[in-house]
Amino acid sequence: MKKEIILPNVEASIAFAEKMAETVKKGDVFMLYGELGAGKTFFVNKLCKKIGVTEVVSSPSYVLLNEYDAKDFLVYHLDLYRLGSEEEIYELGILDFIDTGITFVEWPEIAEEMLPEERVELYFEYVEDYRKVTIIDRRKNGA
Repeated sequence: MKKEIILPNVEASIAFAEKMAETVKKGDVFMLYGELGAGKTFFVNKLCKKIGVTEVVSSPSYVLLNEYDAKDFLVYHLDLYRLGSEEEIYELGILDFIDTGITFVEWPEIAEEMLPEERVELYFEYVEDYRKVTIIDRRKNGA
């Protein structure tokens, strides 16, 4: 399923993340595309708060992987921007834990072929004075 959502302000962005939170289940993979500052980490932050993460959710740009407790499962938040090869992805062990929680992958291009086909792709972009998100939900029971 493909859908475009217009986010004219911060409140709309928060509401979008909270609505998406209602659809998540253990094993979900969210691939987040978009330029720096397009709203990827903001989205993860607000969605995580909605599903019960009490820790500060921040960008994993320098550490590559942040892990959060969402009570019933873990949330994995990855940033693959700095990786140069698929081998480095294997070294991170992503495929070992990806089905044990919810996984968010920023800058997922390098891992597209190795991540599950059943996933949600979110394309964040600026359009004039608002943001737009294109959602491609490839989960069997997509939202």
